[in-house]
Amino acid sequence: MRFGNPAMPLHDTVKFLLVDDLEENLMALEALLRRDGLDLFKAKSGAEALELLLQHEFALALLDVQMMGMDGFELAELMRGTERTRRVPIIFLTAVATDEKRRFRGHEAGAVDYLLKPLDPQLLANKANVFFELGCQRQELARQRDELRTTADQLSSALSRLQAHGNNSPLALVEFDPDYCLRAWSQGAERMFGWRAGEVVGLQAAELPWTGRDAGSALPVFTAEMIAAGEVRTVHAGHAYRKDGTVVTCEWYSSALLDGAGRLVSISSQILDVTERKRAEETQQLLIGELNHRVKNMLATVQAIANQTLRYAPDPATFAADFSGRLQALARVHSLLSEGTWKGARLAGLISDQLSLGTIDGHRLTASGPELWLAPQQALHLALILHELSTNANKYGALSVPHGQVSLDWTIEDSRLRLRWTEHGGPAVSAPSRRGFGTALIEQSARAESGAAHVSYRSEGIAWEIELALPEDRMAAPAAPAIAAAAPADMPPPPPVPRPIAGRRFLVVEDEPMVALEVATALQDAGAKVVGPVGTVGDGLDLIERIQLDGALLDGNLHGEPVDALAAALTRRKVPFMFVTGYGRETLPQAFGAALILGKPFSSVDLVEAATQLVRPSGSVVPLRQQLPVSRSS
Repeated sequence: MRFGNPAMPLHDTVKFLLVDDLEENLMALEALLRRDGLDLFKAKSGAEALELLLQHEFALALLDVQMMGMDGFELAELMRGTERTRRVPIIFLTAVATDEKRRFRGHEAGAVDYLLKPLDPQLLANKANVFFELGCQRQELARQRDELRTTADQLSSALSRLQAHGNNSPLALVEFDPDYCLRAWSQGAERMFGWRAGEVVGLQAAELPWTGRDAGSALPVFTAEMIAAGEVRTVHAGHAYRKDGTVVTCEWYSSALLDGAGRLVSISSQILDVTERKRAEETQQLLIGELNHRVKNMLATVQAIANQTLRYAPDPATFAADFSGRLQALARVHSLLSEGTWKGARLAGLISDQLSLGTIDGHRLTASGPELWLAPQQALHLALILHELSTNANKYGALSVPHGQVSLDWTIEDSRLRLRWTEHGGPAVSAPSRRGFGTALIEQSARAESGAAHVSYRSEGIAWEIELALPEDRMAAPAAPAIAAAAPADMPPPPPVPRPIAGRRFLVVEDEPMVALEVATALQDAGAKVVGPVGTVGDGLDLIERIQLDGALLDGNLHGEPVDALAAALTRRKVPFMFVTGYGRETLPQAFGAALILGKPFSSVDLVEAATQLVRPSGSVVPLRQQLPVSRSS
């Protein structure tokens, strides 16, 4: 039977056990001991008391000694013999006159006190209050213990989840103590760098093989600067080493843990491998620069074709037809290259394009030679050559009369393409008094590929011998037929316009034949003398050493080869120079950052003005932004 405050939860109260075989004694004890926070359980026999002891945790048991059946001493002995009830405090209550023997038996049975009836209410209340307070304290300690156990379980679970996340993370998680000794090394670090935790944990920063010897001094300095700046978290880039010796580009996300006095407790770092990202960014920048260069080179080529076509066109209709044809030839070869992802194009495909454009009648062309795979730049140049040959054969050569024929054959000898274009049955031909644009274009295009082009004016028709260098790793296939074209018409150019650079000698270094022709023409029209154009570093160095020059115009690179050696040679000989390029300043030789840049595409006026300033009396070179605001560089 339970007595106490029914509103208080059972697990929040202290419990006393009252055992007496007389109901009135139990009621008297209950009335004497009742208080908030105390639950009183009453039993009228030892057996009933034992049942309650198995069900509840008691802070005190008050046992009557004289009871029917099992007396208080026997109940106490049973309680002391059971682990569950062994530590329950016992106070014996008895109305029988006692002697020292009975009192000794009570204490021997485990009693903490032995009180005689009638009881002193105040004495009993004071003694019970001690055990009530002890019970309250014990319950508070149990509550705190349970809370700590719950918190510990939650913390253990959180740490387990954190450990799992850390082990599965692509980040390397490391921790240093205040003496910069490595204390933690995650599985992510093992995967990223190759060392197991046992191989590096415990090493000082200066001894760590993955950060290099500089870490011993760099880490303390970096940490001190971070704390001095009032920061506890920061990001910085750096390098580390894998176990196999390869370098890893990293981003470090570091935190400094400080105690209440501001002293360093530990440094935690999360390290991200950004090697591939940095490589991708560098590749992207390279590709953007290369694309920019190619686009500007193409625009400059188109501009040069337009200017040169206009220069030799007798009327607007002729200009429109010639310019459109040349642009179509460029567009068709670009389509062929795009279909092959810019790996190259077949020679037969270039000839078929001329058939599809209608510049050649397939029934009047005889062609033979091995199938040949051309590099992209070679394909562009050869497409222009074939277009000029076929267009001029239609206008002035064998294909301009009903029965004229053209034969085109080519061979590959010693890594060189030898192409022969021969016309038969056309109008009578003779050598022109002036070289025309078509002739110049064919010769420049062949020269750009380390080759040459020669024309013969025979009575039976014009003939061309064209030679181009082929790369060693070219792709070849079985023989297949193709088609070609005839000789260009020659018309006198307009007279040159005098300019301040008249009589000055300029070296022109440009690997794109149309751009080279445009640069040379603009300089010559202004009265300058042109040395070159040349398209290789070796040829340029030879001319620099042999010829006295007033200035030089350099392309940004020549078929992928940097022009640093040319710029250095010109500087050594005190020859002013400028870059004529589609590249931006950041991709040009860093040692010549103050050099003038004329961006592609450019106008003839821009080029002549730049050349004029290049050789002005002071002879110094001024950056483009101060010197030629109208010119464009990227």
